[in-house]
Amino acid sequence: YLMKNFAIRLLVNALALSAAAWIVGGIKLTGGFGDVLVVALVFGILNALLKPILVLFSIPFLIVTLGMFSFVVNGALLLATAGLTDSLNIDGLWTAILGSIVMSLVTMVLGKTMKDGEKD
Repeated sequence: YLMKNFAIRLLVNALALSAAAWIVGGIKLTGGFGDVLVVALVFGILNALLKPILVLFSIPFLIVTLGMFSFVVNGALLLATAGLTDSLNIDGLWTAILGSIVMSLVTMVLGKTMKDGEKD
């Protein structure tokens, strides 16, 4: 059950990253499918470890922007992923923020259709 949930989330992240690279001009994914999975894995790990801390420290900005600052947090995590991997290149913060918006939309749509972890 946990491995299935993990595999689905990894695949959704990989597809969302691929969509962002395809739609946003300044995001480049290189290598094969395995490389994309590694980038998705690194992004998932950074999301799990750093996002709660970043969100905690950015609560005032999240309140003032009515939650829109979360795209900046996600963009920063995407930039950090690009810094840690050789297969992802991003031109700058604004490109990363746009990529994070695309990734959020793709993840939302795929999450609804793939329904990870739900029991009947």
